[in-house]
Amino acid sequence: MPYGPHTGDDRARMLAALGLDSVEPLFADIPASVRAHGLDLPGPEPELELAARLERLAARNRVDLASFLGAGVYRHYIPAAVDQILSRGEFYTAYTPYQPEISQGTLQTIYEYQSLLAELTGLDVVSASHYDGAAATAEAALMTVRATRRGRVLVSHAVHRHYLDTTRTYFTPAGLVLDELPTLADGTTDLAELERSLAAGAPVAGVVLGQPNVFGLLEPMAEAARLAHAAGALFVAVVEPVSLAVLAPPGAYGADIAAGEGQPLGIAPMYGGPYLGVLATTDALIRQIPGRLVGRTTDLDGRRAFVMTMRAREQDIRREKAASNICTNQALCALAATVYLATIGPHGLRDVAAGGAAKARELERALRVAGAPRVHRAAYLNEFAVHVPGAQRVHAALLDRGVLAGLPLARWYPDDLLLRDALLVCATEVTTSDDIARFAAALAAELGAAGRVPAEVAR
Repeated sequence: MPYGPHTGDDRARMLAALGLDSVEPLFADIPASVRAHGLDLPGPEPELELAARLERLAARNRVDLASFLGAGVYRHYIPAAVDQILSRGEFYTAYTPYQPEISQGTLQTIYEYQSLLAELTGLDVVSASHYDGAAATAEAALMTVRATRRGRVLVSHAVHRHYLDTTRTYFTPAGLVLDELPTLADGTTDLAELERSLAAGAPVAGVVLGQPNVFGLLEPMAEAARLAHAAGALFVAVVEPVSLAVLAPPGAYGADIAAGEGQPLGIAPMYGGPYLGVLATTDALIRQIPGRLVGRTTDLDGRRAFVMTMRAREQDIRREKAASNICTNQALCALAATVYLATIGPHGLRDVAAGGAAKARELERALRVAGAPRVHRAAYLNEFAVHVPGAQRVHAALLDRGVLAGLPLARWYPDDLLLRDALLVCATEVTTSDDIARFAAALAAELGAAGRVPAEVAR
């Protein structure tokens, strides 16, 4: 039975204080069709039979696919040291860092994480404990609102759809405005429209662009930042952290805030997480950033010590004045990112980014020959969209051929004629030439173009 500290009398008194007869009215705003109605679980079984059942369920997972799925979550090689250190009891079971006298290890891991991410982003301050890239992006947009006291934010149509939808969920109940900026034919943000939008309508608090954007394309971030600042708005860069080993960091092109998903830094792809939201900013905005900031000091004996310097989000001390009440503790995921970065170092991270870019070029060539040219003309790093007639049907058919052919963009953009027949595909340093050949041959066969695939691609 589930444990609950409240007795039936306790619950009855609470309901009476609310003037209710049951808890059902508390959930009236949630449509009945999406409410939980219990779990459909079989009855008890002997352990041997239960283990066999679980093995059959686990066997339904496909682990034999050549995967080209990215779309915000990326496969990378994770050094063995990452999981080995994470599995240590003092890290694996640690949670609250509020008592510095007994939490020095946890506080130091957060401090090291913040130090490494500050160096990677080129910004002054990094906070810890955000759920994922979507939550971090929404918090970044809210930071611009608080800092400027304006209620309108412009976000590129080419920002990850999950991030944009999450930000809209934050904005709508607060009466804030989130306007989308269109993209050009090459897949990048229309800066002429950005300039017009900054000059028209209500004053803009912030401008949000992705680098790379959701289509894997490289945006003109410096020019977008210049336009935002000229209008008195803040500029938010939504970044993929591995790319920062070869692309300019947000601090170099004038970003006031950087947000993103930390999963590529030593965290394996999983069914929705747990992941790691990255949020960084300048010293000027330090009072606006939600989350935990850990600092280094000395104790009374002059020894190095770590302390919670600021936690402007925490509802336990600020409540209605908190920067955010969306709280979590992602310290274990932050530790994974820290160990990963410390293990591979700056040159290793550059190799990871460059290796993915090289494999993506190989993938582009193979898919073009197979009958799937790129959709957009702009430069990309390791992810891009290709045109495939009947993309959703082909995507399903390729699963039967052992290939996970990225993401059908019609799922995110069902009304976009250009993207209705497009697949978003990705390569990283763990993508092999054999994987690429397998994909190209399977795609060519599905498109009826097997005879046009060179021998070196179809091997």
